[in-house]
Amino acid sequence: MVLPWGAFAPWLVQHGIDLGLLWQTVRDSPVAAFAWLDVIVSALVLIAFIVVEGRRRQMRRLYLPVLATCGVGVSLGLPLFLWMCECQKPHGNAQPDVAR
Repeated sequence: MVLPWGAFAPWLVQHGIDLGLLWQTVRDSPVAAFAWLDVIVSALVLIAFIVVEGRRRQMRRLYLPVLATCGVGVSLGLPLFLWMCECQKPHGNAQPDVAR
């Protein structure tokens, strides 16, 4: 989470929130376009996973990892969702019921 923002922050400080310039920069560099498209595809897949798996597990507050993914990125959304999954698990040494 810190690493991606650490790389983007200097550009943001220098140019501000200039979406036109950001889009132009991405368009002008094939490497930047590749990286941004990879991030966008990863974020969309993660959001779909959060929604499908979260509903299957009947989890609440699924909007939190979705907002984290959209606001910061996959590097926050995925760990947050996995942590939420772990918190939902029953605690203790309960054994699953198995028919014998």
